[in-house]
Amino acid sequence: MRGYWRVSGLALALTTTAWVVPVTAQTARPAPLSVEGIFGPKAVRTESVRASRWSPDGESYLAIEDNPKAGQDIVRYRIADGRREVLVAAADLTPKGAAAPLGIDGYEWSPDRRWLLIRTNGKSFRRTNAMADYWLFDGTSKSLRQIGGGAAPSTLFYASFSPDSGRIAYVRANNLYVEPVAGGAPVALTRDGDDFIVNGLADWVYEEEFSLHRAFEWSPDSKRIAFFRFDTRGVGTFDMVKNTGGQYSQIIPLQYPKAGTTNSAVTVGTVDVADGATRWFKLEGDPRQNYVPQMSWAGGSDAVFLQQSNRLQNTYKVLLGDPATGAIKPVMVEKDAAWVEANNAPEWLEGGRRFTWLSERDGWRHLYTIDRASGRATLRTPGRFDVVELLNVDEKAGYAWFIASPDNPTQRYLYRTTLSGTPKVERLTPANQPGTHSYDVAPGEHWALHTVSRLDAPPVTDMLDLTRQQPLRTLAANAPLIKVIKDTGLAPTEFFRVDIGGGTQLDGWLIKPAGFDPAKRYPILYFVYGEPWGQTVADRWAGSQGLWHRMLAQKGYLVASIDPRGTATPRGRDWRKSIYRQVGIQASADYAAAVRKMLSTRPYIDPDRIGIWGWSGGGAMTQNALFRYPDLYKTGIAVAGPTDMTLYDTVYQERYMGLPKDNAEGYKNGSPITFADRLKGNLLLIHGTLDDNVHYQNQDQLVDRLIHFNKPFTMMAYPDRSHGIYEGENTSIHLYSLMTRYLETNLPPGGR
Repeated sequence: MRGYWRVSGLALALTTTAWVVPVTAQTARPAPLSVEGIFGPKAVRTESVRASRWSPDGESYLAIEDNPKAGQDIVRYRIADGRREVLVAAADLTPKGAAAPLGIDGYEWSPDRRWLLIRTNGKSFRRTNAMADYWLFDGTSKSLRQIGGGAAPSTLFYASFSPDSGRIAYVRANNLYVEPVAGGAPVALTRDGDDFIVNGLADWVYEEEFSLHRAFEWSPDSKRIAFFRFDTRGVGTFDMVKNTGGQYSQIIPLQYPKAGTTNSAVTVGTVDVADGATRWFKLEGDPRQNYVPQMSWAGGSDAVFLQQSNRLQNTYKVLLGDPATGAIKPVMVEKDAAWVEANNAPEWLEGGRRFTWLSERDGWRHLYTIDRASGRATLRTPGRFDVVELLNVDEKAGYAWFIASPDNPTQRYLYRTTLSGTPKVERLTPANQPGTHSYDVAPGEHWALHTVSRLDAPPVTDMLDLTRQQPLRTLAANAPLIKVIKDTGLAPTEFFRVDIGGGTQLDGWLIKPAGFDPAKRYPILYFVYGEPWGQTVADRWAGSQGLWHRMLAQKGYLVASIDPRGTATPRGRDWRKSIYRQVGIQASADYAAAVRKMLSTRPYIDPDRIGIWGWSGGGAMTQNALFRYPDLYKTGIAVAGPTDMTLYDTVYQERYMGLPKDNAEGYKNGSPITFADRLKGNLLLIHGTLDDNVHYQNQDQLVDRLIHFNKPFTMMAYPDRSHGIYEGENTSIHLYSLMTRYLETNLPPGGR
């Protein structure tokens, strides 16, 4: 149920995405926003940037650019003066006998910079195009050959160079392979991979909830590969049905562990590249009742760093594994009465004697350095604030750079702190630059790709001189889109806090209709998420969905959002974990209290026209709102929402709710389906039938329950669409048109 708020890393080649209506020549002003204009093919384009690479010295960057004739070039730009140089021309990436150059889905340079590994012909795998072909380009001889030894098209996963540039490792048919860069046949390092045994590749729930995709790592000395093995036998199989592919339906089996059921047995080991000998780490406990969310090499080749969690995810053991023997050495234990979040791979300091670690042990998410020998933790970011994201650690410079927002949880800024001695935390983003700032920092910390946006201001991306906090040049200005926002006739979005009693204040935002008259009463539509993963009240550009909200405001709606307690906002550990074992219960109560408080303090809100909508966890919260508080909300739209917590996966649901057998009442009372008999208002249910995340089964079971109680409702099933409901021509236009019509019919717009 994770949301859609992530932004990829370094991106330096301009691309465009359709968002808004074109400007009319007659009026020099845009027509009112429309669904077709926001999601259609003839919209003004939003400039964004495309994933690329910094040079090792941090003084230039590489970008992928379309070649005027065909294919794509890989070019280098010198940052200081913008000088451009083509490093690899599209013509050089044309295989013998091919009519056109390879398309570049992604690429990786070998550590010695001689070889270029091209990922192309990507094929959908879960939420990515991870199945692909890989081609190796020799920068010296300009030769090109395919990796994989004649494998079937698009069957390799996550090919990567060894640190010594001598080999490439990848996963094929659920086995781990290595192949010499200089040429030669692939060598299988594992041989037991099949439909149920997976080596070097995460199972569904690890990928979804722990963000583990490539489940193997080269040792720094290139002699071994540490890898995961998933035994998925015994995991329940959920069969999805594809109906649009031909005369007969196609069954798509998915091994998906639902709350309280059997997990994969996960083991971690190392394999010797020379002789294929595998040694498994001697982790304690049942491998189906414990998780290993993260594995990496411990600053060298003598040990593997492991994070092992119990099934409740409230105790994390930090361990070092000996690759030669499989022996395990404990370093420290992280505990919490609710849950512990997995860390990313740590940064190693002092030649591997210390490592970085993020912890909430003092009530705030802070950066610590941990002594490898003793496990002793040293706080590096003291204060009553959360570290949102650790960006860069540079031991030579003596600093760690991170994102935080101590005074305003709706915004994000750049900070740094010292790595040794007395901690010194300083804000680097200038005080006169509000909003949400993201940075991709180059090696050496002289330059950074910097993007800033606000809810009312599209993103502007520039090359930033970090030493002076001055932009060198703008890479994406989005001037046309800025003008469109300015010309919508809407007042600036209001950010506020609403007091719901007991000392609890919730963050919110409100967009008022065009021509707003405070003497009139208007319908209000609340956009909700309300689960522990996401944050909706953020002062950042919200893309097409945000423009749809503005379109509704133009039509005469108040549009608002509130973050109840438990959402992933940087307001401290107690705020976030207050939701433990009561997901769906506390947040829906907070929302109802906030809506009532707004009704009592904002007389322009029409109490007879209150709507709510959300996606994924927000879909569940929408259902909970209408079912639990039927006299408050009049209309709701629930998209891809879980209806019964026992239908969702083990890792997510058990992390926040405990085990079903230990919290049966919590699971029952947090599930919207339990209260379906209370529905009074208008409810539109929307779901994709090939949703591998929140299965379509959720909608079917709720629909069956509503029919049982003879409750009127409306539903829409999008055939063979996934959790994002975006596949296929015109899908987004159809979806948002449907929601717009439903609101106009059941929550009429305009002041009264």
